[in-house]
Amino acid sequence: MSITKQAKDYIVKFFWNGADLVPAGLLELNQYFRINGGITFDNKKEGNVIVAVSQNFRYGSIITSANSQEELDKNIKDAILTSFDIPSSYAKEVGLHKVGSEAREYALA
Repeated sequence: MSITKQAKDYIVKFFWNGADLVPAGLLELNQYFRINGGITFDNKKEGNVIVAVSQNFRYGSIITSANSQEELDKNIKDAILTSFDIPSSYAKEVGLHKVGSEAREYALA
């Protein structure tokens, strides 16, 4: 995730919190996981890059990539938030996490 995107997301969060507003996507994301369960990803190594593609996202596909598993985990979380128009600065409030130690499924805390 770029520094510019992170800065923009924190500025948006600052102004929303000042007005006691939150992104509408937070409610949509919560409802999605409550109704549909977690989102599972299939990871494929392509050269030096790991590509993750969602398997069961009801609104299409979520696709992201990274050079390491740790970076891929961050990118998957960011891609899920982006799918619901939630700035990455809300990642802690959302509580999105991997389910299980070997699982490639993401759910809410």
